[in-house]
Amino acid sequence: MLSSLLLAAALTGGPLADPAGVWPLAPTSVVRGFEAPPSPYAAGHRGVDLDGSAGQTVRSAVAGTITFAGSVAGRGVVVVSLGDGRRTTYEPVVADVVRGDEVTAGAPLGSLSGAGSHCAPSACLHWGLVDASSGSDVYLDPLSLLGVVRVRLLPWGGSADGAWSPAVSPVGASRPDALPWSAWRWTG
Repeated sequence: MLSSLLLAAALTGGPLADPAGVWPLAPTSVVRGFEAPPSPYAAGHRGVDLDGSAGQTVRSAVAGTITFAGSVAGRGVVVVSLGDGRRTTYEPVVADVVRGDEVTAGAPLGSLSGAGSHCAPSACLHWGLVDASSGSDVYLDPLSLLGVVRVRLLPWGGSADGAWSPAVSPVGASRPDALPWSAWRWTG
């Protein structure tokens, strides 16, 4: 029954673009999800953090051209430009690629560095997606490259308008917002 609910919820979210991306780490799970900033200089989380291990191979999520592979603020960063104004970013990475290299989806970019990880003492990959086709940087959820969508399940007694009945709240929750990012896991 739960799988039917998940399928129904996914189907009501509208059609998905044809995703061509692959996970940059395998296996992995999302440690922290994307939080769009309300304005260019406001707080937000401009990407997703993927759980990993130092030394783990980092792969390009999409095909493109390496437009940067170097250090920024003491962290190794790799940028892959898709050729349509969008670019993906990966950090902290010890790069095996150089500027100008062409990569395919799934091609190795380098290895995950334990130094500079903002998930310390664990290692994680910060993976971002930026669209600059309009002339300014707009941060997007990189999981959209994979066709991953957030699914919202309504509780018994809830409604499509977001109303929530505290009488049926699970484990004392006052209002469920969405499936937590920590629930996403890929074991490919």
